[in-house]
Amino acid sequence: PLERREDRQRPKRTLWKLMITIYTYSGCSTCKKATRWLKDNGVEFTEKPIRDTPPSVAELKKMLEHVGELKRLFNTAGGDYRELNMKEKLPTLSEEETLRLLASRGNLIKRPFVIGDGVGTIGFKETDWAQLFK
Repeated sequence: PLERREDRQRPKRTLWKLMITIYTYSGCSTCKKATRWLKDNGVEFTEKPIRDTPPSVAELKKMLEHVGELKRLFNTAGGDYRELNMKEKLPTLSEEETLRLLASRGNLIKRPFVIGDGVGTIGFKETDWAQLFK
């Protein structure tokens, strides 16, 4: 008998061939939307909890090349940012000191944080991600 179209299983199409890492926080609805978008669009990824396993200084340096300025790496709306008085403290820190601080305290980092070969982005905006992962 002929196989009906709806009975055939299609392999999931992978749009993005390179492996990426996405750092997320479990209580973050934007992070959940972002990982769901990656799955729905066939983008392979490794997910890491940003609070327990923050990005390394090397990953933060790579991200800085993508976003352009240190302040964009920070979750300025977060409690840790306010607790540490980063608005006042940030201008007094060197780039290296800032990156070490971020690598030691994942809550300071804006999320979701996506890094991979040739790609780096912070936050989730569906239209931007569709361009980035096309």
